[in-house]
Amino acid sequence: MKLPDALRSLRHRNYRLFFFGQLVSLSGTWMQAVAQSWLAYRLTGSALLLGLVGFAGQIPALLFSPAGGLAADRFDRRRLLVFTQTASMLLAFALAALTLSGRISVPWILAFAAALGVVNAFDIPTRQAFAVDMVGRDDLVNAIALNSSIFNGARVVGPAIAGLIVAKIGEGWCFAVNAVSYLAVIAGLLAMRLDRRRREGAHPPAWRSLVEGVHYVARNRPIRALLLLLGLVSLSGMPYAVLMPVFAEKILGGGAQTLGYLMGATGLGALLGAMLLAVRKSIRGLGAFVAFSAGGLGVALALFAYSKSFWLSAALLVPVGFCMMSEMASSNTLIQSLIPDAVRGRVMSLYAMMFMGMAPVGALLAGTLAARIGAPATVATGGAVCVVGALVFARHLPSLRADAREMIVALQMAGGDPPEEPS
Repeated sequence: MKLPDALRSLRHRNYRLFFFGQLVSLSGTWMQAVAQSWLAYRLTGSALLLGLVGFAGQIPALLFSPAGGLAADRFDRRRLLVFTQTASMLLAFALAALTLSGRISVPWILAFAAALGVVNAFDIPTRQAFAVDMVGRDDLVNAIALNSSIFNGARVVGPAIAGLIVAKIGEGWCFAVNAVSYLAVIAGLLAMRLDRRRREGAHPPAWRSLVEGVHYVARNRPIRALLLLLGLVSLSGMPYAVLMPVFAEKILGGGAQTLGYLMGATGLGALLGAMLLAVRKSIRGLGAFVAFSAGGLGVALALFAYSKSFWLSAALLVPVGFCMMSEMASSNTLIQSLIPDAVRGRVMSLYAMMFMGMAPVGALLAGTLAARIGAPATVATGGAVCVVGALVFARHLPSLRADAREMIVALQMAGGDPPEEPS
């Protein structure tokens, strides 16, 4: 049976194993994210504490992602992913045991969030760089879009299930389900048959390799501009998520189930954005789509911030999720299509730093600001910053396209053959 073009990456056996394993595992991951957020808020009732939990979980990406990217360029990526997924599973089991035994406390929540953040600092750049190992360059654009689709499909299902489980039997069982779900992706990774990539041999010192990755980004304006906009969106737009328990309880008068539905609405929008990217056959037009998505995110966040109706809030979170995922996945696709394999891990570690590393700073700022001016004003301010960033990026887009074409020509001459010229 011939697969639809939007699913063409599933023709690769290794990617099928990865796809279905992730579909199970990521549903558990989102269940844990919602349950952990609600648990922290239930124990303290503090918006500032929510910001601290977000900060603890994501600041390791800012500190350790360069090391993760270096590891992805030097070592076997599948083995690295087996290690990171196993470590995540063990952390989830430990968190479930403490919660179910009634010994959980705020310091433990912060400690587990930070530990998982360290693991993710190695997992995210490796996972991003691993896509080309599974499908090659020809189907890379589609594989990135499908990765985003399963991430956000799980984002729809996971929070909704988490809200029901938390309301009925408590947060600890969400952590336990997440721990078991990691077995699916670990089994898929172990079942893969991959050509051994030659990363052995002499390497320059680690510090020099890291500096080379930074210099590569600094020399290439399109990559630099995409990462800067991504960092700005992560800093100002993404922190709305850590304040969602405040909106669910204080503003909309709900509980854990309301939080799950709101997060699910965001995931639905993000899934639609990822599916739209999956049907694309080239990177043409993605630059303009990045600018549009960042601006649309800002507008949708500002409108959501002052909604007092559950249904209106849920409806507005659909474009929030759509625009956020479109901006991030489009940036990912453009960057991976413009870079050579030799620096892929290190460049994607900088992507992880902008995507995940700036978010904790934003979470801490948002929690602090929300304690002073309220959650609605905080989220609206973040939305306004996203709009400004989108306008600046759009202004420079014509010159960025010209530079991107030069990068494509250089990559083609080196045998890279990226998808199509951007526009």
